Amino acid sequence: MLVGVTAVLLVACRPPSEKELDDADDLALEALLNSRPFSAPTGPAPAPGIYALGLDTGRDGVMYVPVGYRHDRPAPMILVLHGAGGSGRMALDPFLGLADVAGLVLVAPDSRGSTWDLIEEWYGADVLFVDQALERVFERCAVDIDRIAIAGFSDGASYALSLGLTNGDLFSHAIAFTPGFVAPADHRGQLRLFVSHGTKDLVLTIDETSRKIVPQARQAGFDVTYREFDGGHEGAGGGGPGGGHVVDGAVDALQSRRRARRRARSSSVSP
Repeated sequence: MLVGVTAVLLVACRPPSEKELDDADDLALEALLNSRPFSAPTGPAPAPGIYALGLDTGRDGVMYVPVGYRHDRPAPMILVLHGAGGSGRMALDPFLGLADVAGLVLVAPDSRGSTWDLIEEWYGADVLFVDQALERVFERCAVDIDRIAIAGFSDGASYALSLGLTNGDLFSHAIAFTPGFVAPADHRGQLRLFVSHGTKDLVLTIDETSRKIVPQARQAGFDVTYREFDGGHEGAGGGGPGGGHVVDGAVDALQSRRRARRRARSSSVSP
C-alpha cells in the first residue's frame, strides 16, 4: 500500500483513480528512474549551448550546457518539465539567464503526449523517456550527484513534485511553479521542496492547491521554501509578473546546498 507520507501528500484537483490506489507497491516501480551520473562522461566536454536530445524524431527535448562547463568540475543540474501543451525548449527559457551564472546543466524533455502521463492516468511512457533523457545528459556531462533538481510549471510542477518525491534518492530538490496536486508512487529520500504560486491564479487557484500542499508537506517533515507572489498563472513559470525573482529563488535554494556542504567540510578540518 502507499507509504504514510505519500498518502499525506496526495493533494489533488482530482481524486486518485482506482489504479493509483490498488497494488501501489507494484505501481511504484513504474515511476522509478534508474539513470545516475557517470563516474566519467564519455567523449570531450561539449561546447556551451542548446542541444537536441536526439531521442525521438517528433517530440524530443533539449539540454543546455552552460558557459564555463568542464568535465573535471561536476555541475549542478535541473531537469525541467514543461506545462500542458508545451515543450522542453519553451520550459528552458526562464532558467537560461541564470544557467551560465550558476553553472547549471539543464535538461528539458518533451512529454510523450500533450501533457505528462500522471496527469492523464498514471506513470508510464514519460518516466521511461525522462530516464533516457537523463542518461543522455549523464553520458555527455559531469553532474554533481548531490545537486540534481527536478522542476516544473503547472502540470510540470505537479509532475516534478510527484516524480521527485518518488525518486528522492536521485533528486536533492523539487521545484514547483504553480503545482495542482501531488501524487507520488512512493517516497524515497528527504529532498528539499521549493514551491511558488500566484495569489491571482485563476487556472490552479492557490487555496485549492499550494496552500494545501505546502502545510501538509511541512507536517510530513519536508524542508519547504514557499513563495506567494502578486500574479496569475503565467507568472510563476518566469513568463510574467513575479516569475523572474521566483526562478532566482529556486536556483538559490539549489546553490545553498553547495554552500552548506562547503561549510561542513571547512568545520570538519578546523582545529
